[in-house]
Amino acid sequence: MSVLVSTVVTIGMLWVVPTGLALLDGPRPPGWDPLRRAWPLFALPGALSLWLPRSGLSTALAAVYALATLALALQAPARLFLSRSLRAGEVAVLTALLAPSVAGLALVAERASYPLFGFDLDILALTVPHFHFAGFAAALVAGLLCRASDTPAARFAALSVPAGTLLVLLGYFIDDWAELAGAAVLTAGMTAVAVLTLRERRETAADRFTRTLLAVSALVLFVTMLLALSWAVGEATGLPHLGLTWTAATHGLGNALGFTVCALLARRRLASDRAGSPVPPTTPTARPRTELPA
Repeated sequence: MSVLVSTVVTIGMLWVVPTGLALLDGPRPPGWDPLRRAWPLFALPGALSLWLPRSGLSTALAAVYALATLALALQAPARLFLSRSLRAGEVAVLTALLAPSVAGLALVAERASYPLFGFDLDILALTVPHFHFAGFAAALVAGLLCRASDTPAARFAALSVPAGTLLVLLGYFIDDWAELAGAAVLTAGMTAVAVLTLRERRETAADRFTRTLLAVSALVLFVTMLLALSWAVGEATGLPHLGLTWTAATHGLGNALGFTVCALLARRRLASDRAGSPVPPTTPTARPRTELPA
């Protein structure tokens, strides 16, 4: 893997996934808390595998991480069973839990120099960050936005981000036009996330640093998703567009650092503010006056 892709994926494994999981509330299936606490122990071998040459050792290290992503994916049906809810926000959250397993599988194949499903190693290498950031982080943020404010725009974001991610994945197996359709749906969903984030910045964030983080995460999305859409259009139509390397360096890096890191930092600060906000004092009930005997 290139240094850029390896660096981005390392951030995704070691910081993005555990930070995102810590922001989730709701049902906690058996094994949820142990898996979340042990995540760094599984992520470290996966991150190390990125920096080693393709070999049996790097494949084995990647497999350790892939097993953790599979365990996380199994939390999705368990959570669905406990919540018995398929509201838009929960659909996005379940998608976030499933997405890293696609990245884990692609990582093992790429480290083993195996062209899984006929894909070349460069595509497999880029699948790993895509399903950490577009698959996990973007779906998680969309889900959190929808759970905080169940508006039509929030529901659209929470449904279109998972749908776009799935369509892009299916486009890998069909053709460039199917991938373009997925990119269009994903861009629409991420644009909704950006608009909702700017609204949240105005209405919810109290301190300047949190407002700045939310603003950066939203504004970066407008640019990076246009880059992704232009690449998909170029691939489908043959029109001039940035190559895969430049798209990864601009769209990929912007989404990873500008959107995901800033968005998760802001949401962690917002969650901390809500947890630390004082409970408003209750007004004591007035007691009836009793007259002293004359």
